Amino acid sequence: MTLNEEQTPRVIQRADILPTTGFALVVDGRLKTQYEDEAVARKAAGDLKGKFPMLQVQIYDAATKQRSLI
Repeated sequence: MTLNEEQTPRVIQRADILPTTGFALVVDGRLKTQYEDEAVARKAAGDLKGKFPMLQVQIYDAATKQRSLI
């Protein structure tokens, strides 16, 4: 096997471009992790807010282009 066959392509997410599908966590105004399911995004946001209550955590919905505060 050559080196190119062993490597898998990386999916690069840019933090300055809003996602077009799914949901994303916005922490202190910066885009972080993207999720396909809203329930999973809400659980992750709740867990993060529970660990670090001083953070401003929002969920960005790409379909409606709106943010909801957690």
